[in-house]
Amino acid sequence: MTVEAIKDLIEHLPPDDQAALANWIGVRDKRSWDGEIERDFSQGGRGSALLKEIDNLIDAGDVTGFRITRPHGLAE
Repeated sequence: MTVEAIKDLIEHLPPDDQAALANWIGVRDKRSWDGEIERDFSQGGRGSALLKEIDNLIDAGDVTGFRITRPHGLAE
């Protein structure tokens, strides 16, 4: 089955079923993203070296390089 065929089938679902499907996809994506973050920042993951570097800086009391940033438009 092609993506286009799936899209066409979804278009013909009742609105409640479309909403349920959208919710399911959202939950699935969140679980996938959470798993990726967990893998990246666990022992040996792609982000583990960065975490180690940050831990070393904190342990040494060197936090001057950290800058708190907020998305544009948010008040401090």
